[in-house]
Amino acid sequence: MTIHLTNAGKRFNRDWIFRNFSYTFTEGQHYAITGSNGSGKSTLLQILAGNMDVSEGTISRQIQNTTIEAENCYRQLSMAAPYIEVIEEMTALEFLLFHGKFKPFIDISIKEIISIIGLEKAANKQIRYYSSGMKQRIKLAQAIFSNVPLLLLDEPCTNLDTTGYELYNKLIKDFAKDKTIVVSSNDVHEYSFCDHVIGMGDYK
Repeated sequence: MTIHLTNAGKRFNRDWIFRNFSYTFTEGQHYAITGSNGSGKSTLLQILAGNMDVSEGTISRQIQNTTIEAENCYRQLSMAAPYIEVIEEMTALEFLLFHGKFKPFIDISIKEIISIIGLEKAANKQIRYYSSGMKQRIKLAQAIFSNVPLLLLDEPCTNLDTTGYELYNKLIKDFAKDKTIVVSSNDVHEYSFCDHVIGMGDYK
C-alpha cells in the first residue's frame, strides 16, 4: 500500500499535535516514526490506519493505483500496539483461529505460528494467565502473519526480553520484509531494518 499525506495536521481541542506533514509512504518500504513523548508518533500511526482523520490537509491510499477509501483500509492492514487488547478468555489457539476468520493469515498453519513464536506449551492456556511478554508475542503474531500489504507497529517490543527482541526481528525478516511497514518507536532495535526515519519534531 502507498499512502500520500499532503499538509496534514492533527489537533485535539486547541492543541496541534503536528502540522504541515507532507510525506509519501511507498509500497514495500519500511519506515520508522520517532520523536519525544506527545510528539504525535502514535497519533500518526492511528491516522495511517484510518482509525482517526486528519484535522487539516489530505490523506489518500492506493494499492496498485487503486484508491482505497478510509472506511475500507482496515482490510488491507494489520497492527500491533500496547493499547490493543487481546481476548484474554480465549486460548492462544482459539484467539488466532478467531482472528484468522476476519483477516486470513499467510500460507502457514495456526499451530506453526504458535510454534514459531515459542508458545506451543501454552497454546491451550487462557491468555489471561500469560505473562506480559507472552501476550506481546500473540499481538505480534496476529499482526505479522496476517496476509495484508501494510503492517503498523507501535512500540512492538514492549514487555519483551532479549530473546523476544530477537524473535521480533526474525519475524520481520522471514515473514514481513515485502510489506509496507511503519514502526512508531524511539528504540533503534525495534526499527533497525527500516529504510527511512521520520522525526515528528520536524512537524510542530
